[in-house]
Amino acid sequence: MNVADLAKIINVVSFLFSTAAKNNLSSEDLPTSLGNAISMLPKHAIQVICHIWNEKGKSIRVSEDTRNMATVGQVIDLHWKLGMAVSSDSCRSLKYPYITMMLKVAEPSGQIASKSFEMTIPQFQDFFKHFKEMAAVLETV
Repeated sequence: MNVADLAKIINVVSFLFSTAAKNNLSSEDLPTSLGNAISMLPKHAIQVICHIWNEKGKSIRVSEDTRNMATVGQVIDLHWKLGMAVSSDSCRSLKYPYITMMLKVAEPSGQIASKSFEMTIPQFQDFFKHFKEMAAVLETV
């Protein structure tokens, strides 16, 4: 999977989840309420999306950022790097690996914004697993 494919997946999922959050949909209501936007996907793709929404949807609905999710722009580039925190002022030996994700996003205003966040290795593995599932599903469309 290349960066362009991953960016498309992020944009589709962002649209689906932001629409579901705005309408306060349950995972059962998601397929019927989104109608045409989701009906072109295979049944197993819808099941994956509903499963993720069932697990993570509540935290998305609660977040104030969901109101702005539809206007965050389009992901145009993604980079990641593995880092290791080895020490700090309060701890001499951390040995804590982490992943830094860096996204370039084309804002609706036309400006390019860079956004970054860090994840633990288990968080990154979960993130990767979900995107791998979505990529496999989207290949069947």
